[in-house]
Amino acid sequence: MRPRLVVPRLPSLTPPHEETAIFTTYRPGLASGRDAQALHRAATPEFSGWLEHTRPAGGCSRPIRLTGTITAVDRDTGRVLSEQHTDELPDRTLYKACGNRREGACPDCAWVYQGDAYQVVCRGLTGGKGVPASVGRHPVVFATFTAPSFGPVHHRHVPRHTCRSRHRCDCRPAPCLARRAAGTCRHGQPAACFARHDADDPRLGQPLCLDCYDHAHQVVWNYFSGELWRRTKQAIDRHVAARCRQRGVPKVGIVTASGKVRWVPPVRVSHGKVAEMQRRAAVHFHALLRLDGIDPNDPDALVPPPAGITVDDLEEAIHAASRQISVTTPPHPDRPQGWLIAWGEQVDVRRINSSDGELTDGKVAAYLAKYATKATEATGHSSTRLTPTTIDDYADPEGDHVARLIDACWHLGRPTHTDTTSGATTTDHRQDSLDTKPNAYAGLRRWAHMLGYGGHFLTKARRYSVTFGQLRETRATYRRTEDDQPDDTLTVATLTYIGTGWLTEGDAFLANTAARQRRESRRIGREELAHEAWLVGAAA
Repeated sequence: MRPRLVVPRLPSLTPPHEETAIFTTYRPGLASGRDAQALHRAATPEFSGWLEHTRPAGGCSRPIRLTGTITAVDRDTGRVLSEQHTDELPDRTLYKACGNRREGACPDCAWVYQGDAYQVVCRGLTGGKGVPASVGRHPVVFATFTAPSFGPVHHRHVPRHTCRSRHRCDCRPAPCLARRAAGTCRHGQPAACFARHDADDPRLGQPLCLDCYDHAHQVVWNYFSGELWRRTKQAIDRHVAARCRQRGVPKVGIVTASGKVRWVPPVRVSHGKVAEMQRRAAVHFHALLRLDGIDPNDPDALVPPPAGITVDDLEEAIHAASRQISVTTPPHPDRPQGWLIAWGEQVDVRRINSSDGELTDGKVAAYLAKYATKATEATGHSSTRLTPTTIDDYADPEGDHVARLIDACWHLGRPTHTDTTSGATTTDHRQDSLDTKPNAYAGLRRWAHMLGYGGHFLTKARRYSVTFGQLRETRATYRRTEDDQPDDTLTVATLTYIGTGWLTEGDAFLANTAARQRRESRRIGREELAHEAWLVGAAA
């Protein structure tokens, strides 16, 4: 008997052919389920064509399935050269990679995104891909801005490293919170911790007392941290401009589109920034800040800063801005005076390519690109956007650390007119619609699954480096060249979404395996080319 697997039909989206049954062969002694589906697919005469058809989305965990018409048009005359409907393709659908940047959601698409992130960060340090190589001589620092304390948490601190690699650190850590006053807090929990935590200890990042910890302040800090960074960056720019005035470096006149001359400081600070979610679920920022000059004839050009402005001035500006800048949030019914949003005491500023060799261009770019594919995985929480019907599965005011943070997001983001201080009749805040009248904190509900942080995990100044769009366009051009598509031919696709994911687990297994083999062969090829280039250089 052949078991019958039917792909469920999506309402009003799935065409009739989507209900076509997919049969898998089952015989005694043969594998069943995914393996049987893979064997059945591989045994069909069209298997090679199917693999080539799915190659663009081969490694994707949940590719997007599209249906419609693909038309080739002459770019100059507009004449239709060819037309093909997706019904003529394998599986009667066109597969497209989901493009999700989160490694936990789709490792293959995150791998591509991480490669792009590496290029975006690294090109701003060394040049290349349209960025002049001279940027490698500009003063640049690597700064880390941390969140303040919202209550004592378990942590691991190594006062003196003796290991060769921090990634494989096995050094003996210091006691967790041994220097705190012994005894208990007002809730009866220990106020100190003498344990020497391992790197994988699940207690790391957890508060010593959940009731003492200020969960509301932390989610508000995450939510307004983007505004804090914006003001800090402005303060850094002002501090560097003040140093230029003090040292007699004149302003630069730029002719605007209207013909008027606008006088601007002779130095600009360009940045590339990545947000990292700590184990305690507070965001901190890693930023590369680079000093650039201003060319009055070409304001978009990347030129060195004027003489007299050095990396020491940049470091001083960062430290001064981190100490001085803070944000007071708007009033909230739970806290009429608002919350103070400021940086923590640990603001670390380090130079790139210094004599110790600890921080190089490649290491920093790889470090930041790694965090560009992360979200809240470090906290142990991962979910899609929460709604009134799903919030009770994650939020709990009496639950663990993450559950209380999610509850704080949902509670603070409630519509203000339902608050008890307004005198109106209240209802359960978890049942309120997301579309009701918002307040200044309404976005906390939208970003409750991100524990309050709603910014992008990788941002940069406009002139820092290349953009993701430029990298994707270059990749698309390369693929068209690889497929021998004429330059004078334009592809116009009229497509409709019909579903997400592979039709069977066997298809997913085959496509992902083929994608991994292609990546491995390319990696080996790159290593062989690099080795050959090294041999040629050594022989010369």
